[in-house]
Amino acid sequence: MTTPFAGSATDGDRPMRIALLTYKGNPFCGGQGVYVRHLSRELVRLGHSVEVIGAQPYPVLDTGATLTELPSLDLYRHPDPFRTPGRDEYRDWIDAVEVATMWTGGFPEPLTFSLRARRHLAARAGEFDVVHDNQTLGYGLLGDLGAPLVTTIHHPITVDRQLDLDAAKDRRKRASVRRWYGFTRMQGRVARRLPSVLTVSGSSKQEIAQHLGVRDERIHVVHIGADTGLWSPDASVAEVPGRIVTTSSADVPLKGLVHLVEALAKLRTEQPAAHLVVVGKRAEKGPVARAIETYGLQDAVRFVKGITDAELVDLVRSAQIACVPSLYEGFSLPAAEAMATGTPLVATTGGAIPEVAGTDGETCLAVPPGDAGALAAALGRMLGDPELRARLGAAGRERVLTRFTWAKAAEGTAAHYRAAIAAAAVARTPGTR
Repeated sequence: MTTPFAGSATDGDRPMRIALLTYKGNPFCGGQGVYVRHLSRELVRLGHSVEVIGAQPYPVLDTGATLTELPSLDLYRHPDPFRTPGRDEYRDWIDAVEVATMWTGGFPEPLTFSLRARRHLAARAGEFDVVHDNQTLGYGLLGDLGAPLVTTIHHPITVDRQLDLDAAKDRRKRASVRRWYGFTRMQGRVARRLPSVLTVSGSSKQEIAQHLGVRDERIHVVHIGADTGLWSPDASVAEVPGRIVTTSSADVPLKGLVHLVEALAKLRTEQPAAHLVVVGKRAEKGPVARAIETYGLQDAVRFVKGITDAELVDLVRSAQIACVPSLYEGFSLPAAEAMATGTPLVATTGGAIPEVAGTDGETCLAVPPGDAGALAAALGRMLGDPELRARLGAAGRERVLTRFTWAKAAEGTAAHYRAAIAAAAVARTPGTR
């Protein structure tokens, strides 16, 4: 059994023993691994004990938090995604459910991780003061977990589902998308039964209420942010003329990369030095690959992946513009991180991006999502005006420092942990509801 910390946390109360669940923890792709890494570190700095319980790809954690591996069958791993496991890999009925769901075109990990997590937590009853689920929302998390449950929903995955349906070319593809996102029905049912839901923006709060049917008073906004020690300006890093940097998955319509590629083609007719560096995996086919080929941008668009944190920060510092072309974001960590380096930002107004990026002309240049012409115009304006870049870069960093840091996120999250613990204690008291 885990021994509680001695002494007090920074809020003067007893330190908490926190189980932080994440069914995916990739620190280099997507926001879940980033969230777990930085939130766990800052909770430890506040004096709490944090144990991250996660499946593949396992999260990378900083000193202080511990990792307990709760392995899946890792059916989507590289270089053999959608693999069929060998007979000797099956351990129990949950593994069979995982494989059967994949074989029939569904995505099983939120359900199967939740079932494994429930079994794991039941065997360790009494070891944690609170369980924090990072958007698993699986059936296994309903009922008694041995500690109060707090869940973070970054944004409803139903938003991704609708954008993928809109991008589907034919009936067969739409049927495939619906089957893949079948788990979202489960997530809605689970979310509606949760007493406390955290989310990262006011925009996401509205989407959760609308798409998942969670009552408004149960949803609490705790902004996340940038590691402002790592993501900071550095005048020694040379600025590369014409460089635009973005973080995106090439084959995810939600990220809007195809519109940025189209904007780059327009921009280069007037500013031929303009070029794009994409932090993410290159798709060999699909809309983005076709656009790059159609516009002859093979030498003007470069993809990088698997780089270190320090290399990523220096890449953003070297850019004249950071760009977030997404059609929708529940928060947009790339926007906050780029702004923290003092790199000026061009971003769309999709989802919660304006909450992070701020006002057009004051802390960023803002354009409508999906509008390649407006994006090209904003990029051209920024590249052609050094004074504008300097002003927006400085204002952007100041905005992040005052509003969006992981230390503030941890303080807000810890306060909701204590509220959940207190509510659970009241519910256990005879004669109360």
